[in-house]
Amino acid sequence: MKVIIPAAGTGTRLFPHTHTKPKPMVYIAGKPIIGHILDRMVDLEPEEVILVVGYHKEQLKSYVNKNYANIFNIRYVEQKNRLGLAHSVYVTQKHVVESDIMIALGDMIFKAGYREFHDKHIKNKKCAGSIGVREVDEPKKYGIVEFEQTTSCIKKLEEKPEKPASNLGIAGVYFIKDTPALFEVLENMIKKDMRSRGEYQLTDALQQMINQNCKLKIFEVSSWYDCGHAKSLLETNRVLLDEKENISLEYLSEDSVIIHPVAIGKNVKFTNSVIGPYASIAEGTVVENSIISNSVIGSRTCISNVNLQSSIVGDDANVIGKHNSLNIGDSSTIEF
Repeated sequence: MKVIIPAAGTGTRLFPHTHTKPKPMVYIAGKPIIGHILDRMVDLEPEEVILVVGYHKEQLKSYVNKNYANIFNIRYVEQKNRLGLAHSVYVTQKHVVESDIMIALGDMIFKAGYREFHDKHIKNKKCAGSIGVREVDEPKKYGIVEFEQTTSCIKKLEEKPEKPASNLGIAGVYFIKDTPALFEVLENMIKKDMRSRGEYQLTDALQQMINQNCKLKIFEVSSWYDCGHAKSLLETNRVLLDEKENISLEYLSEDSVIIHPVAIGKNVKFTNSVIGPYASIAEGTVVENSIISNSVIGSRTCISNVNLQSSIVGDDANVIGKHNSLNIGDSSTIEF
């Protein structure tokens, strides 16, 4: 089986952090998002991992080559025109059309490993493919699934429907066994320019497979962590830090307090500061006279004289405050 990871998009929901890096390279809980995704694929032992790249592709390639080329067979396929998820899968056609494939989104981290999902797919027995699903609170924001309870076969798929027929959302991991059927549909969609909301939707392609009597089934995904926007990124940072007992702690500390859980990169220096809980601080950063909690701080950044909570700071940034002097009388209230 081969794995396809679409990772070519611009990540507009994470601007300004993705102005200078691809979304999978955003730092969280000790490493970039793509690192957490690939870590969870090791037990799967795929024949090949195909990363679909585009936006700031060299950063992604450099990181993956350095950290994962000795673990996986890596191939990079460029998506020159970013025309949606279905199109990003389509550009891998000549490399995967004869293989079973797994498609895993480049901004979703799962609590479980992909091996567990593959085992659930295998238990679905004879089918053209399986799609991970989970109940969601806001179904209008997701691809939605209707399925037959007795067989687990999907009856209908719809991308971000105005009137959702269920609250069962597509979780962002797909197994396709009938790969030729998928690429036949994709070829036809692109030939006829069958776009929805300006893009080629993978949900639409899978629905066409169902219309052609391909049997697609579901499997349940217990927990996913969406790294697509700032609020969810911080929530995911907290969850991942809670899961890990020992994240790299190679730092210099002078008169500082570290409150776990934290993730601290190499060559980080703290002076007269309080770090944590739930702080992720990347390599080469210097923190002086500051308090940082529930925040993600990028590489080679300088933080001085500030109290940061629920904050995201990028690479090579400077955040410098100044101390205030107060002379407050009785029964006063001051808010900064």
